[in-house]
Amino acid sequence: MERLIIPDGYKSSLDVVKTQKAIKEIKDFFQTNLAYALNLSRVSAPLFVKRSSGLNDNLSGVERPVSFNTLEEQDSELEIVQSLAKWKRMALLKYDFKPNTGLYADMNAIRRDEICDNTHSYYVDQWDWEKVITKDMRTMEYLEMVVKKIYGVFVQTDDFIAYHYPQYSHFLPPEISFITSQELYDLYPNLTSEERENAYVKEKGAIFVSQIGHKLSSGKPHDGRAPDYDDWNLNGDIIIYNPILDSGLEMSSMGIRVDPSSLIRQLKEKNEMRRLELEYHSMLADGKLPLTIGGGIGQSRMCMLFMQKAHIGEVQASIWPETMMRACENAGIHLL
Repeated sequence: MERLIIPDGYKSSLDVVKTQKAIKEIKDFFQTNLAYALNLSRVSAPLFVKRSSGLNDNLSGVERPVSFNTLEEQDSELEIVQSLAKWKRMALLKYDFKPNTGLYADMNAIRRDEICDNTHSYYVDQWDWEKVITKDMRTMEYLEMVVKKIYGVFVQTDDFIAYHYPQYSHFLPPEISFITSQELYDLYPNLTSEERENAYVKEKGAIFVSQIGHKLSSGKPHDGRAPDYDDWNLNGDIIIYNPILDSGLEMSSMGIRVDPSSLIRQLKEKNEMRRLELEYHSMLADGKLPLTIGGGIGQSRMCMLFMQKAHIGEVQASIWPETMMRACENAGIHLL
């Protein structure tokens, strides 16, 4: 319960029915404009994959996926996806997408090891997107250009909400600020990584913290990253200041994906070379998969942010600890 924040004097500006209407409007507007900005086509996505395929996202490498088998294939273990980071790259190959084109999908996942709080849930819904690029695009300059395009859609959505719901005012800065994880550490060496992000995003309003995964000068990484999807030199998180909770809210984890050389380098660093035995990793190491950039953008977090809700459960139906549910009810926070 110490992770639950009850903002002083909080009261939602929309009731449950109006909230549900706004959720659809926000999601429809954002995904339409995201697809246009990045030249993406919507595709259907799986809820589960075979464990042996290596397609499931390992996130930071310690989370346990939910798994099961079927009556017809009791010896084959299936896993509920944790994200579609790897599946999307295989799909781009299978569907024969060309450079500068890509896909996005509605991703629904279960992350059973999450610690529930105002912004974290066992249920994750996000837009997972992936785009084919060429070798010369694997640069920080290209990554930052894509980040600016995505942030531009956030700003458009901010305008959309302020126009249709007068009770909400604009709160996003016109531009996003860029900083590497090492530069952020150098600014605030005595703070934790989360505290560093909060301190900087309060100053800037919206930030992109890049190069996450490698160890900093402190000997510890800014945050954990699996070694087999993002290139740790060319990735990062979009974080936006949340005025209701007075803290940063991570809206997207994204990056240019590993090529064969960065895959091997990062697998060695994490002592995970055994993953090369899996089909996905073998194809990637052999250069059989397209070079890509991609990421995920939280749907419920976006709705929470733009409707200025105190808890993600106000815009998402999930399961919460009993003590959290009682505390929210007493505070007038209606969990769906």
